[in-house]
Amino acid sequence: MTQSILILIFALLLPVKLQASNESVPYEIPRTQVVQLTQAGTERTYELVIQLPENYSAQKQHPVLYYTDMTWHIEMLASAAYFLMEDAILVGISWQTNMPAPLLKEEGAHVSRFRDYSFAPSTKPDNQAKYQFGGANAHIDFIRNQVKPYIEQHYRVKPGNDSYFGYSMGGLFGAYTLLTQPDTFDNYLLGSPSVWRLAQLLEARNQGAPKTKANVYLSHGTLENKLSPHIKALFNFLKKQNNPQLHVELAEIEGTHQSAAPLTGVYAIKWLSERTPQGDTL
Repeated sequence: MTQSILILIFALLLPVKLQASNESVPYEIPRTQVVQLTQAGTERTYELVIQLPENYSAQKQHPVLYYTDMTWHIEMLASAAYFLMEDAILVGISWQTNMPAPLLKEEGAHVSRFRDYSFAPSTKPDNQAKYQFGGANAHIDFIRNQVKPYIEQHYRVKPGNDSYFGYSMGGLFGAYTLLTQPDTFDNYLLGSPSVWRLAQLLEARNQGAPKTKANVYLSHGTLENKLSPHIKALFNFLKKQNNPQLHVELAEIEGTHQSAAPLTGVYAIKWLSERTPQGDTL
């Protein structure tokens, strides 16, 4: 084969090689597993995104941090936990993945959070028919009876050391869980919870439950002028319970409801790391 023919072949193949080298591939977060669960008695499916710590071992017991709004918080919490809670298993709970297509197209992938994180129906019939507000109890049951048992069965978790992080409506869901079924988690990290209907939220609390044993981190943005009084009122209510087993802290995070969110995740994880033991060797 002459040199000129070899040069021609190389020239023809070069664009193919360049194109192949420029192809992008999805990046997978190391030590991360995705599990699909279907809520009992329904056809609602959710994904658990489970991130194991770098030092995960069958010879250790690890604390677990559960969080909602997985898509929005996964990178923030994973980064904070990597540096501040290196033994923790992170479990992100997705929005419902099989919502009706027209509603998904109209509202977005997060539409199920309006139902799952709210504790009371809407007073507007059209909104209620569309979003089905008030599904928090069912979502709590899903977490208690399916999500947590799955994690405890398949991973080495430390008993009495599981936590919840939620922001905005996710924070409201956490506050409702704390007030109605407080033994769901040991630690509650509630960033700027949307407790606009605080009186109704407090009326919904389980007054017959034993005294709550939990660590609670509440926060709000310094520029959340309308929401912060409601969050402070929730803090004051919890502090007045005269319960030595309930430890509550209120933090102010610089920013608005939107801009305070990333810092809230970091500060909440730092607060949690200073108050809960890490994994123990068996």
